[in-house]
Amino acid sequence: MAEQYAARDTRTGLEVAVTGEFPAHPDDRIRIARTTTLFTRLMSTILSTPNETERRERFIAIETQLELADALIRQDMEEVQRLMRQTLERMGITPEQMDEMARKILEQLRERGDFDFPPGLDS
Repeated sequence: MAEQYAARDTRTGLEVAVTGEFPAHPDDRIRIARTTTLFTRLMSTILSTPNETERRERFIAIETQLELADALIRQDMEEVQRLMRQTLERMGITPEQMDEMARKILEQLRERGDFDFPPGLDS
């Protein structure tokens, strides 16, 4: 039998319900409740944005972040890289600037010596 957790934002009255088969472990149930509450608060904040352009930008930003979180959890590094590039491009950062930032980060990590580089990156 499906279970349901509902979260309500007190500022706006927005309510979000999550229905499904939930794990029995109490820690999992706490995480489901907290994540649903955070999502509800986030949606409420975005929906209460009076400026339509800002509201849409906020929706796009959170959609991308949720897609990124999903890709990270699935360990799909190709998708993570694509989403990161897309996010940086939306911020006006060019591919050349991204390459330069990556080069500087790798340089700093090499200098510190506390990072095990994957094969091919340690040269």
